[in-house]
Amino acid sequence: MNADANADNADTEAPLPPVRPAYGRQTWKEISFLLSNLLTTLVGFVYTVVAVAIGVGLSVTVIGLPLLALGLAGARGIGRSERARARALLGVQVEEPSPLPRRHGFFNWLWTALKDPVAWRTMLYGFIRLPWGIVTFTVTLVSLIVLWPLLPFVARGLSTADRAMVRGLLSPSDELERRIAELETDRGVVVDTAAADLRRIERDLHDGAQARLVALAMGLGLAKEKLLEDPEAAAAMVGEAHGEVKLALQELRDLARGIHPAVLTDRGLDAALSSIAARCTVPVKVSVDLAERPAEAIEGIAYFTVSELLQNVSKHARARSASVEVRRRDDRLLLQVRDDGRGGARLDGGTGMAGLAERLGAVDGLFVLESPEGGPTTVTAELPWRGRV
Repeated sequence: MNADANADNADTEAPLPPVRPAYGRQTWKEISFLLSNLLTTLVGFVYTVVAVAIGVGLSVTVIGLPLLALGLAGARGIGRSERARARALLGVQVEEPSPLPRRHGFFNWLWTALKDPVAWRTMLYGFIRLPWGIVTFTVTLVSLIVLWPLLPFVARGLSTADRAMVRGLLSPSDELERRIAELETDRGVVVDTAAADLRRIERDLHDGAQARLVALAMGLGLAKEKLLEDPEAAAAMVGEAHGEVKLALQELRDLARGIHPAVLTDRGLDAALSSIAARCTVPVKVSVDLAERPAEAIEGIAYFTVSELLQNVSKHARARSASVEVRRRDDRLLLQVRDDGRGGARLDGGTGMAGLAERLGAVDGLFVLESPEGGPTTVTAELPWRGRV
């Protein structure tokens, strides 16, 4: 009972929030917002009506939908300015929505712009706000002149409705909507990457093992013809064919290793990364600290990420040494590749860094490059940890 009484006393003695002055700074900010509503809502209404009318009216022509898409893109700019006005004058902390994902090709851009929910909600905001803007401007102006004692209460009440409209129509898309847009972009990256890998495998087979096997078949055919009339020449040709077989098998092994190396499947990341490091042109220290193995897909992405980074070290870094660290941190798989080379690596530098960043982003991964001029270069990559089923 004493504890309850003490708790009641503590609640009673808790400090109350500070009283807001009737004509304080925030009140004048709200008044400014309400008075500026007339101009901003008029601009938003006219823009929305004109953009939709022209875009929809001309939709039967080839320019209608592109004009509507451009109008929606402009609506995003209006929404940005309205959020900034609400933050500055009403104190509404509304985050900016995610930008539209970049699409290659005109029709991909058009479709993305036309289905942009942020732009359509901004259009709706601009359309319904004109009557409200007229009302708030008129009531605030009359209160400023005639109903001076009631002005702070009027301003607070009207601005509360404005805050609700901004939060409801100009706030970022919900998390599900945001994730859908991100996954659509990531799906395109994965499809493009898979297509590029298939083309690489086809090219390697055609230019490498396939060409060598064709030459081998021709050589064996000639050896068969010379077998009776010139056994020594035939034996020499068979010896050459034997060498070609060995080279073809090595090329096929290298190709299979590029698809999914057997050492990774059998022995995990520690052994597989050590195998990569042994082929690097500089000494590489490998440290893998994993109590268990991640899912095969994550393990494969980690392997090929480190493989490509070490290839960059061999080709571009001019380094004397490098290191690879792999460990688990909470629900993430952390990779770090460092070298003491010349530095200056960039995501747009033509070394494949941008492709690696896109591939990791497609699986909710992260890719961070630190490479000042003169070195050293540190690449940190994170992947979601997914255990083996």
